[in-house]
Amino acid sequence: MNDEYLSDYGANHPVATKLVKRILKTGEALCFDRGRRLVIMEVCGTHTVAFARAGITRLVEDIIDLQSGPGCPVCVTHQADLDCMVALAGRKDFSVVTFGDLLRVPASDTSLEREVAGGADVHICYSPADSLDLARQLAPREVVMLAVGFETTAPAIAATVLQAGTKGLKNWSIYCALKKVPPALRALLGPDGHNLDGMILPGHVAAVTGRREFDFIAWEYGIPAVVTGFEPVDLCFGLYRLLCDIKAGEKKVVNSYSHVVKEEGNREAQAQVSQCFEITDARWRGFGLIPDSGLKLNKLFARFDAQLRFGLDPVPACEESGCLCGRILTGKAKPPQCPHFGSTCTPLAPIGPCMVATEGACGAYYRFMAG
Repeated sequence: MNDEYLSDYGANHPVATKLVKRILKTGEALCFDRGRRLVIMEVCGTHTVAFARAGITRLVEDIIDLQSGPGCPVCVTHQADLDCMVALAGRKDFSVVTFGDLLRVPASDTSLEREVAGGADVHICYSPADSLDLARQLAPREVVMLAVGFETTAPAIAATVLQAGTKGLKNWSIYCALKKVPPALRALLGPDGHNLDGMILPGHVAAVTGRREFDFIAWEYGIPAVVTGFEPVDLCFGLYRLLCDIKAGEKKVVNSYSHVVKEEGNREAQAQVSQCFEITDARWRGFGLIPDSGLKLNKLFARFDAQLRFGLDPVPACEESGCLCGRILTGKAKPPQCPHFGSTCTPLAPIGPCMVATEGACGAYYRFMAG
Protein backbone atom coordinates (compact mmCIF):
# COMPACT_ATOMS: atom_id res chain seq x y z
CA MET A 1 0.00 0.00 0.00
CA ASN A 2 2.02 2.97 -1.24
CA ASP A 3 1.38 6.65 -0.47
CA GLU A 4 -0.65 7.14 -3.64
CA TYR A 5 -2.84 4.18 -2.76
CA LEU A 6 -3.24 5.41 0.80
CA SER A 7 -4.34 8.80 -0.54
CA ASP A 8 -7.00 7.25 -2.79
CA TYR A 9 -7.96 4.84 -0.06
CA GLY A 10 -8.36 7.69 2.42
CA ALA A 11 -10.51 9.76 0.08
CA ASN A 12 -13.08 6.99 0.06
CA HIS A 13 -12.52 5.63 3.56
CA PRO A 14 -11.52 8.40 5.97
CA VAL A 15 -12.06 6.15 8.99
CA ALA A 16 -9.72 3.51 7.57
CA THR A 17 -7.04 6.11 6.88
CA LYS A 18 -7.04 7.14 10.53
CA LEU A 19 -6.94 3.50 11.59
CA VAL A 20 -3.94 2.79 9.32
CA LYS A 21 -1.98 5.56 11.04
CA ARG A 22 -2.95 4.21 14.47
CA ILE A 23 -2.01 0.67 13.46
CA LEU A 24 1.46 1.80 12.42
CA LYS A 25 1.99 3.92 15.53
CA THR A 26 0.77 1.25 17.96
CA GLY A 27 2.56 -1.56 16.13
CA GLU A 28 5.86 0.29 16.06
CA ALA A 29 5.65 0.95 19.80
CA LEU A 30 4.94 -2.73 20.52
CA CYS A 31 7.81 -3.84 18.30
CA PHE A 32 10.17 -1.45 20.07
CA ASP A 33 9.11 -2.77 23.49
CA ARG A 34 9.45 -6.43 22.46
CA GLY A 35 12.48 -6.09 20.24
CA ARG A 36 10.83 -8.01 17.41
CA ARG A 37 7.94 -8.03 14.98
CA LEU A 38 4.53 -9.06 16.25
CA VAL A 39 3.28 -12.44 15.02
CA ILE A 40 -0.43 -12.46 14.18
CA MET A 41 -2.30 -15.24 12.40
CA GLU A 42 -5.16 -14.52 10.04
CA VAL A 43 -7.01 -17.82 10.40
CA CYS A 44 -9.37 -17.31 7.46
CA GLY A 45 -8.20 -17.72 3.89
CA THR A 46 -10.53 -14.94 2.79
CA HIS A 47 -8.77 -12.65 5.27
CA THR A 48 -5.40 -13.65 3.84
CA VAL A 49 -6.53 -12.64 0.36
CA ALA A 50 -8.28 -9.46 1.58
CA PHE A 51 -5.24 -8.25 3.55
CA ALA A 52 -2.97 -8.86 0.57
CA ARG A 53 -5.33 -7.35 -2.00
CA ALA A 54 -5.80 -4.17 0.09
CA GLY A 55 -2.02 -3.81 0.46
CA ILE A 56 -2.21 -4.06 4.24
CA THR A 57 0.07 -7.12 4.45
CA ARG A 58 2.87 -5.26 2.72
CA LEU A 59 2.16 -2.01 4.59
CA VAL A 60 2.66 -3.58 8.02
CA GLU A 61 5.31 -6.19 7.17
CA ASP A 62 8.08 -4.32 9.01
CA ILE A 63 6.17 -4.47 12.29
CA ILE A 64 3.73 -7.40 11.91
CA ASP A 65 4.38 -10.89 10.61
CA LEU A 66 0.93 -11.83 9.27
CA GLN A 67 0.81 -15.61 9.10
CA SER A 68 -1.73 -17.67 7.19
CA GLY A 69 -3.76 -20.28 9.03
CA PRO A 70 -5.90 -23.37 8.34
CA GLY A 71 -8.88 -21.31 7.15
CA CYS A 72 -9.03 -22.29 3.47
CA PRO A 73 -11.41 -25.29 3.26
CA VAL A 74 -10.13 -26.49 -0.11
CA CYS A 75 -6.51 -26.16 1.04
CA VAL A 76 -6.98 -28.24 4.20
CA THR A 77 -8.85 -31.02 2.38
CA HIS A 78 -6.61 -34.03 2.80
CA GLN A 79 -4.93 -35.60 -0.21
CA ALA A 80 -6.61 -38.94 0.53
CA ASP A 81 -10.03 -37.32 0.29
CA LEU A 82 -9.09 -35.56 -2.94
CA ASP A 83 -8.04 -38.91 -4.39
CA CYS A 84 -11.43 -40.40 -3.48
CA MET A 85 -13.25 -37.47 -5.06
CA VAL A 86 -11.31 -37.80 -8.29
CA ALA A 87 -11.89 -41.56 -8.29
CA LEU A 88 -15.65 -40.96 -8.05
CA ALA A 89 -15.49 -38.70 -11.08
CA GLY A 90 -13.80 -41.46 -13.02
CA ARG A 91 -16.53 -44.05 -12.35
CA LYS A 92 -18.80 -45.10 -15.16
CA ASP A 93 -22.38 -43.78 -14.88
CA PHE A 94 -21.39 -41.27 -12.17
CA SER A 95 -21.71 -37.49 -12.19
CA VAL A 96 -19.85 -35.33 -9.68
CA VAL A 97 -21.00 -31.90 -8.56
CA THR A 98 -18.51 -29.51 -6.99
CA PHE A 99 -17.83 -25.90 -6.15
CA GLY A 100 -15.44 -24.36 -8.67
CA ASP A 101 -12.50 -24.15 -6.27
CA LEU A 102 -11.96 -27.90 -6.31
CA LEU A 103 -11.84 -28.34 -10.07
CA ARG A 104 -8.12 -27.63 -10.56
CA VAL A 105 -6.80 -28.78 -7.17
CA PRO A 106 -4.23 -31.54 -7.76
CA ALA A 107 -4.88 -34.97 -6.27
CA SER A 108 -2.05 -37.50 -6.14
CA ASP A 109 -2.04 -38.34 -9.86
CA THR A 110 -4.64 -36.13 -11.52
CA SER A 111 -7.37 -33.56 -10.86
CA LEU A 112 -11.07 -33.16 -11.56
CA GLU A 113 -10.19 -30.85 -14.43
CA ARG A 114 -7.99 -33.50 -16.04
CA GLU A 115 -10.68 -36.13 -15.53
CA VAL A 116 -13.14 -33.88 -17.39
CA ALA A 117 -10.70 -33.74 -20.29
CA GLY A 118 -10.75 -37.55 -20.23
CA GLY A 119 -14.53 -37.69 -20.41
CA ALA A 120 -15.64 -37.51 -16.75
CA ASP A 121 -18.97 -35.81 -16.05
CA VAL A 122 -18.18 -33.03 -13.54
CA HIS A 123 -20.55 -30.13 -12.91
CA ILE A 124 -19.80 -26.79 -11.23
CA CYS A 125 -22.50 -25.53 -8.88
CA TYR A 126 -23.06 -22.29 -7.01
CA SER A 127 -25.57 -23.79 -4.59
CA PRO A 128 -25.65 -27.37 -3.25
CA ALA A 129 -29.35 -27.47 -4.15
CA ASP A 130 -28.31 -27.44 -7.83
CA SER A 131 -27.08 -31.01 -7.36
CA LEU A 132 -30.62 -32.15 -6.51
CA ASP A 133 -31.96 -30.77 -9.77
CA LEU A 134 -29.18 -32.54 -11.62
CA ALA A 135 -29.96 -35.84 -9.86
CA ARG A 136 -33.59 -35.62 -10.98
CA GLN A 137 -32.54 -34.87 -14.55
CA LEU A 138 -29.95 -37.64 -14.77
CA ALA A 139 -31.70 -40.44 -12.85
CA PRO A 140 -30.87 -43.27 -12.49
CA ARG A 141 -27.28 -42.06 -12.97
CA GLU A 142 -25.53 -41.55 -9.61
CA VAL A 143 -24.91 -37.91 -8.69
CA VAL A 144 -22.40 -37.15 -5.92
CA MET A 145 -22.03 -33.70 -4.37
CA LEU A 146 -18.52 -32.97 -3.05
CA ALA A 147 -19.23 -31.32 0.31
CA VAL A 148 -16.13 -29.34 1.23
CA GLY A 149 -16.21 -26.47 3.69
CA PHE A 150 -16.39 -25.24 7.27
CA GLU A 151 -19.25 -24.21 9.55
CA THR A 152 -20.18 -21.59 6.96
CA THR A 153 -20.96 -24.18 4.28
CA ALA A 154 -22.43 -26.90 6.51
CA PRO A 155 -25.94 -25.34 6.89
CA ALA A 156 -26.45 -25.18 3.11
CA ILE A 157 -25.32 -28.79 2.76
CA ALA A 158 -27.65 -29.80 5.62
CA ALA A 159 -30.58 -28.03 3.98
CA THR A 160 -29.85 -29.92 0.76
CA VAL A 161 -29.71 -33.26 2.59
CA LEU A 162 -33.09 -32.51 4.18
CA GLN A 163 -34.54 -31.69 0.77
CA ALA A 164 -33.15 -34.90 -0.69
CA GLY A 165 -34.84 -36.86 2.10
CA THR A 166 -38.15 -35.14 1.48
CA LYS A 167 -38.02 -35.73 -2.27
CA GLY A 168 -37.02 -39.36 -1.92
CA LEU A 169 -34.01 -39.14 -4.24
CA LYS A 170 -32.23 -42.48 -4.57
CA ASN A 171 -29.43 -41.52 -6.93
CA TRP A 172 -28.01 -38.59 -4.93
CA SER A 173 -25.34 -38.58 -2.21
CA ILE A 174 -22.55 -36.46 -0.79
CA TYR A 175 -18.87 -37.04 -0.20
CA CYS A 176 -18.60 -35.28 3.14
CA ALA A 177 -15.36 -33.42 3.89
CA LEU A 178 -16.92 -30.75 6.11
CA LYS A 179 -14.71 -29.52 8.93
CA LYS A 180 -14.92 -27.53 12.17
CA VAL A 181 -12.46 -24.66 12.70
CA PRO A 182 -12.11 -24.58 16.54
CA PRO A 183 -10.59 -28.09 16.88
CA ALA A 184 -8.00 -27.19 14.22
CA LEU A 185 -7.04 -24.10 16.22
CA ARG A 186 -6.61 -26.25 19.33
CA ALA A 187 -4.33 -28.55 17.33
CA LEU A 188 -2.42 -25.53 16.08
CA LEU A 189 -1.95 -23.90 19.49
CA GLY A 190 -1.04 -26.92 21.56
CA PRO A 191 0.45 -29.02 22.98
CA ASP A 192 3.75 -28.03 21.33
CA GLY A 193 3.23 -24.33 22.01
CA HIS A 194 3.05 -21.41 19.61
CA ASN A 195 4.70 -18.10 18.83
CA LEU A 196 1.54 -16.06 18.23
CA ASP A 197 0.84 -12.66 19.75
CA GLY A 198 -2.72 -12.62 18.47
CA MET A 199 -5.26 -14.11 16.06
CA ILE A 200 -7.72 -12.66 13.56
CA LEU A 201 -10.73 -14.96 13.46
CA PRO A 202 -13.05 -15.73 10.53
CA GLY A 203 -16.18 -13.60 10.46
CA HIS A 204 -18.17 -15.97 8.25
CA VAL A 205 -17.54 -18.98 10.48
CA ALA A 206 -18.26 -16.99 13.65
CA ALA A 207 -21.55 -15.80 12.13
CA VAL A 208 -22.71 -19.42 12.37
CA THR A 209 -20.92 -20.62 15.51
CA GLY A 210 -21.10 -17.38 17.51
CA ARG A 211 -18.23 -15.46 19.06
CA ARG A 212 -18.30 -17.48 22.29
CA GLU A 213 -17.16 -20.59 20.41
CA PHE A 214 -13.66 -19.05 20.25
CA ASP A 215 -13.27 -17.96 23.89
CA PHE A 216 -10.98 -20.93 24.52
CA ILE A 217 -8.23 -19.18 22.54
CA ALA A 218 -7.89 -16.56 25.26
CA TRP A 219 -8.91 -18.65 28.26
CA GLU A 220 -6.81 -21.74 27.54
CA TYR A 221 -3.91 -20.36 25.51
CA GLY A 222 -3.67 -16.75 26.69
CA ILE A 223 -3.90 -15.26 23.20
CA PRO A 224 -5.96 -12.16 22.39
CA ALA A 225 -8.09 -12.52 19.27
CA VAL A 226 -10.57 -10.53 17.23
CA VAL A 227 -13.45 -11.51 14.96
CA THR A 228 -13.66 -9.15 12.01
CA GLY A 229 -15.06 -8.71 8.52
CA PHE A 230 -13.45 -8.55 5.11
CA GLU A 231 -13.65 -5.03 3.72
CA PRO A 232 -10.59 -2.74 4.19
CA VAL A 233 -12.34 -0.78 6.95
CA ASP A 234 -13.22 -4.04 8.75
CA LEU A 235 -9.66 -5.32 8.39
CA CYS A 236 -8.11 -2.11 9.72
CA PHE A 237 -10.53 -1.82 12.61
CA GLY A 238 -10.07 -5.45 13.63
CA LEU A 239 -6.28 -5.25 13.41
CA TYR A 240 -6.16 -2.02 15.40
CA ARG A 241 -8.48 -3.43 18.06
CA LEU A 242 -6.24 -6.47 18.39
CA LEU A 243 -3.10 -4.35 18.71
CA CYS A 244 -4.76 -2.32 21.47
CA ASP A 245 -5.55 -5.50 23.40
CA ILE A 246 -2.01 -6.78 22.94
CA LYS A 247 -0.65 -3.47 24.21
CA ALA A 248 -2.97 -3.52 27.24
CA GLY A 249 -2.16 -7.15 28.02
CA GLU A 250 -5.80 -8.16 27.53
CA LYS A 251 -6.40 -11.87 26.99
CA LYS A 252 -9.85 -11.96 25.41
CA VAL A 253 -11.72 -12.62 22.18
CA VAL A 254 -13.52 -9.51 20.96
CA ASN A 255 -16.09 -9.03 18.23
CA SER A 256 -15.50 -6.14 15.83
CA TYR A 257 -18.01 -7.55 13.35
CA SER A 258 -21.07 -7.29 15.56
CA HIS A 259 -23.45 -6.32 12.75
CA VAL A 260 -22.94 -9.85 11.39
CA VAL A 261 -21.61 -11.97 14.27
CA LYS A 262 -23.60 -12.52 17.47
CA GLU A 263 -22.54 -14.07 20.75
CA GLU A 264 -24.64 -17.20 20.27
CA GLY A 265 -24.34 -17.39 16.47
CA ASN A 266 -27.06 -18.51 14.09
CA ARG A 267 -29.21 -20.92 16.10
CA GLU A 268 -31.35 -21.92 13.12
CA ALA A 269 -28.30 -22.86 11.05
CA GLN A 270 -26.81 -24.76 13.99
CA ALA A 271 -30.04 -26.72 14.46
CA GLN A 272 -30.16 -27.67 10.78
CA VAL A 273 -26.61 -28.99 10.90
CA SER A 274 -27.32 -30.95 14.11
CA GLN A 275 -30.36 -32.51 12.48
CA CYS A 276 -28.27 -34.11 9.73
CA PHE A 277 -24.72 -34.45 11.00
CA GLU A 278 -22.72 -35.76 13.91
CA ILE A 279 -19.17 -34.89 14.92
CA THR A 280 -16.36 -37.18 13.83
CA ASP A 281 -12.57 -37.24 13.50
CA ALA A 282 -11.25 -35.73 10.27
CA ARG A 283 -8.07 -35.65 8.21
CA TRP A 284 -6.54 -32.20 7.60
CA ARG A 285 -3.71 -31.29 5.26
CA GLY A 286 -0.78 -30.14 7.38
CA PHE A 287 -2.19 -31.65 10.58
CA GLY A 288 -3.18 -35.24 9.90
CA LEU A 289 -6.08 -36.63 11.93
CA ILE A 290 -7.69 -34.13 14.31
CA PRO A 291 -10.22 -35.60 16.78
CA ASP A 292 -13.78 -34.26 16.64
CA SER A 293 -12.93 -31.84 13.86
CA GLY A 294 -15.24 -33.08 11.12
CA LEU A 295 -18.87 -33.78 10.34
CA LYS A 296 -20.48 -36.92 8.98
CA LEU A 297 -24.08 -37.76 8.20
CA ASN A 298 -25.90 -39.32 11.14
CA LYS A 299 -27.80 -42.62 11.00
CA LEU A 300 -31.01 -40.99 9.80
CA PHE A 301 -29.28 -39.75 6.65
CA ALA A 302 -26.47 -42.29 6.23
CA ARG A 303 -28.10 -43.46 2.98
CA PHE A 304 -26.80 -40.24 1.42
CA ASP A 305 -23.19 -40.87 2.51
CA ALA A 306 -21.18 -41.64 -0.65
CA GLN A 307 -18.31 -43.16 1.31
CA LEU A 308 -20.61 -45.74 2.90
CA ARG A 309 -22.78 -46.20 -0.15
CA PHE A 310 -19.99 -46.93 -2.59
CA GLY A 311 -17.48 -48.54 -0.22
CA LEU A 312 -14.91 -45.77 -0.49
CA ASP A 313 -11.88 -46.26 1.73
CA PRO A 314 -9.45 -43.32 1.55
CA VAL A 315 -5.89 -44.62 1.52
CA PRO A 316 -2.84 -42.74 2.82
CA ALA A 317 -1.57 -40.19 0.35
CA CYS A 318 1.35 -37.80 0.31
CA GLU A 319 1.64 -34.26 -0.95
CA GLU A 320 3.88 -33.48 -3.91
CA SER A 321 7.50 -33.69 -2.83
CA GLY A 322 8.75 -30.33 -1.64
CA CYS A 323 5.30 -28.70 -1.56
CA LEU A 324 5.01 -26.62 1.62
CA CYS A 325 1.24 -26.15 1.54
CA GLY A 326 0.80 -28.13 4.77
CA ARG A 327 3.39 -26.04 6.58
CA ILE A 328 1.91 -22.79 5.24
CA LEU A 329 -1.52 -23.77 6.61
CA THR A 330 -0.02 -24.19 10.07
CA GLY A 331 1.91 -20.91 10.00
CA LYS A 332 5.28 -22.66 9.80
CA ALA A 333 6.27 -21.40 6.35
CA LYS A 334 5.63 -18.57 3.91
CA PRO A 335 4.76 -19.14 0.23
CA PRO A 336 8.11 -17.84 -1.14
CA GLN A 337 9.93 -20.42 0.99
CA CYS A 338 8.45 -23.24 -1.08
CA PRO A 339 10.93 -24.42 -3.74
CA HIS A 340 8.09 -24.72 -6.26
CA PHE A 341 6.59 -21.25 -5.70
CA GLY A 342 6.41 -19.13 -8.84
CA SER A 343 8.46 -21.56 -10.92
CA THR A 344 7.07 -25.07 -11.13
CA CYS A 345 3.96 -24.02 -9.19
CA THR A 346 1.83 -21.17 -10.55
CA PRO A 347 -1.93 -20.49 -10.73
CA LEU A 348 -1.96 -21.91 -14.27
CA ALA A 349 0.05 -24.99 -13.30
CA PRO A 350 -0.50 -25.58 -9.56
CA ILE A 351 1.26 -28.27 -7.57
CA GLY A 352 -0.58 -27.66 -4.30
CA PRO A 353 -4.05 -26.34 -3.38
CA CYS A 354 -2.67 -23.22 -1.69
CA MET A 355 -1.77 -21.89 -5.13
CA VAL A 356 -5.03 -22.60 -6.95
CA ALA A 357 -7.75 -22.17 -4.29
CA THR A 358 -9.36 -18.71 -4.27
CA GLU A 359 -8.59 -18.47 -0.53
CA GLY A 360 -5.12 -19.99 -0.81
CA ALA A 361 -2.14 -18.17 0.68
CA CYS A 362 0.20 -19.00 -2.21
CA GLY A 363 -2.26 -17.68 -4.78
CA ALA A 364 -2.75 -14.49 -2.76
CA TYR A 365 0.99 -13.95 -2.43
CA TYR A 366 1.56 -14.67 -6.13
CA ARG A 367 -1.11 -12.18 -7.23
CA PHE A 368 -0.60 -9.37 -4.74
CA MET A 369 2.83 -9.66 -3.12
CA ALA A 370 5.31 -11.19 -5.54
CA GLY A 371 7.48 -8.98 -7.72
